[in-house]
Amino acid sequence: MSASIHSCPPAPIHPLLWKANQLARTSRPGLETGHADLSRCLPGQGWPLGSLTELLLDQAGIGELRLLMPALARLPAHRSIALLHPPHAPCLQAWTAHRIAPSQLLWIAPEQPADTLWAAEQILKHGHCGALLCWSASAPAAALRRLHLAAQSGDTAFFMFRPTQAAHSASPAPLRLQLRPAGDRLRVDILKRRGPLPGTSLLLPLISSAPARAAMPSQARHATVDQRLPDATQPRRLESVLAG
Repeated sequence: MSASIHSCPPAPIHPLLWKANQLARTSRPGLETGHADLSRCLPGQGWPLGSLTELLLDQAGIGELRLLMPALARLPAHRSIALLHPPHAPCLQAWTAHRIAPSQLLWIAPEQPADTLWAAEQILKHGHCGALLCWSASAPAAALRRLHLAAQSGDTAFFMFRPTQAAHSASPAPLRLQLRPAGDRLRVDILKRRGPLPGTSLLLPLISSAPARAAMPSQARHATVDQRLPDATQPRRLESVLAG
């Protein structure tokens, strides 16, 4: 009598685990990037929420904000976008052209690097902001781990801009991208993600096609950022603004 052999179906894999040749599955969808080629390369098909994402670049102004603008414009209007220690003052015309009102922006300019990291942690723990964009020239590994843990407690889209040389240092960030200018496009290399690395770079167009917000009053188009928070050396005032 011959014994029949039945193949068993593969055991289900926990969402936090993934096969080495596959992109990781996520418990919640990502924030749509506005760039179809990039979204297909990211777990969750978009920018992760509640997680640290590192964007590595040699210098500011190569198109890193235009890369994020389509995603930031998808955030609910009642959730703020925090700009923490940006290298330049926000250009309000650029933000309004992508349907983001100046009243949605929080511009925070601490004087000390340690204050920047402290402020980032407080914003993430508070959870009011829909997105946090943080510029940091140097961040110790321990500080990055604290920020990633703080991000996991909420659903903020957390982006940290760091120098390209930081790619040689370990980081807890599940997603790390290197950005380089390429004419009127941006060259994006995925250095780290939950899954296999792509073999080629992405070339993403940066020419904005978003129309200006026609319904926005003329005075709002020329308004200044309505909340430029005090330096992080005054933590009580920072917390009071975030709680408002």
